[in-house]
Amino acid sequence: MVTVAFSGTREGQAPLTWGQRLMWRAVHLMGDSQTFLSCPWVLPVYGRRDLGSVLDALRVLLERHESLRTTFALTPEGPVQRVGRGGELSVDVVEAGEERALRVAERVAGELGRTAFVHDRDLPLRCAVVLKNGRPTALALAFSHLAVDFQALNTLSEEWKVLLRGEKLPPAEWQPMDQAAAEREEPYPARSAKSVRYWHSVLADGPLDVFDHPPHEAEDPRFIEVGMESVALAVAAERLAERWTMRTTNVLLAACATVLAVVSGRPRAVMQLVHSNRRDARTRAMVGTVEQDGLFVLDLPDTDFAAACRASQRGALRAYRNAHYDPFEMQAMREEIGRRRGREPDLDAFFNDRRTDGTWPGLPPVGRDEDVAPLTEKTRTYVTNAWPGVRFKAFFTVVSAPDTGKLSLIVDTAYLPSGIAEAMLRGVEALLVRALTADVPMSAVPEVCGIGHYTGRPD
Repeated sequence: MVTVAFSGTREGQAPLTWGQRLMWRAVHLMGDSQTFLSCPWVLPVYGRRDLGSVLDALRVLLERHESLRTTFALTPEGPVQRVGRGGELSVDVVEAGEERALRVAERVAGELGRTAFVHDRDLPLRCAVVLKNGRPTALALAFSHLAVDFQALNTLSEEWKVLLRGEKLPPAEWQPMDQAAAEREEPYPARSAKSVRYWHSVLADGPLDVFDHPPHEAEDPRFIEVGMESVALAVAAERLAERWTMRTTNVLLAACATVLAVVSGRPRAVMQLVHSNRRDARTRAMVGTVEQDGLFVLDLPDTDFAAACRASQRGALRAYRNAHYDPFEMQAMREEIGRRRGREPDLDAFFNDRRTDGTWPGLPPVGRDEDVAPLTEKTRTYVTNAWPGVRFKAFFTVVSAPDTGKLSLIVDTAYLPSGIAEAMLRGVEALLVRALTADVPMSAVPEVCGIGHYTGRPD
């Protein structure tokens, strides 16, 4: 083990930003499963660098970005962020041996994230250098989601490349403490109030539950993530997006929401969308957590899946426009609805597209639209993760991969068994592939997807 000493230019204490407030609440709701919110990440070491230069680049990142030297604590006035000026980060050193170094780094990063952060004491990252034949080849990291979101991780990756080339970076002008101060000034409060009103308009009279059926005996472990790798999914999503002049995210969201509506036996899907929220130019290069959830509503049309995609595009825009708010104000509104309706609405259905640009640059060439369906024979599904409790009933994630469509679904097996989760993923694929070669009437969606209303009772 080695240590990296760092000394930044500023220290201080401030209230949490809105993004941090959302994560603060999520961390405490997760309890023993809060490691779900850890963010494993790998930074490859480009070129033939020695250990000293790699650790020096890491030191620069720690000194540039206040969120990486921040602890989080609960005070009588509420939760706060505390930025430390200086300190030391312990870095493990791991020899890859005969294995591929990047594979070792990915495994180590996952292992580093399996221990919960003690946020009022720990730095919000853990780190290991992976060596191959004594030379650094990758940095394996795990971050607290209170400190970074996926846009921040991409920023760190780009800065890492610059630092390893020995080049200088311009100063990091905007930090989470600056963001916290800005959110107390207009237009932020007005923006929050607008978003809260929109959410209220949906939740005041909407369904109280994601599913109508009561929970049944859960599998062990109760919460699982089922993954799917499908070239057919990616090719179909790209072609449909081009045909209908929209982003692949909208096509995938429409398919996931449609399948969720069919399984829940409802004509409407209500989901939370994870949104980057970096509309303010000052936040675009900020390393911090800015992501918040938007509230997405899709009312299934009477016509066909193409119409559902267009409706999904409009619904996503409304969700994104109303995804910037003070989470404490939002929670107060939800609690008020809970008092009026007897309990708060259940919003444990999510969609998140983790790709940075919404494309798959490495997809293999495929000829005609009719040639896409045979690719489904190579699709594979698998259980990729499990937790004792993560408070999700259905969470779709589009995972970044250059050469295949990777879609996963976290389910609470007390509501959706693992077999239903796999069928839902396959149903998304089938819907997109069929839509390539024929109009898909909404009445035909259950047959096309091979799924129907799941009632929680065995057939």
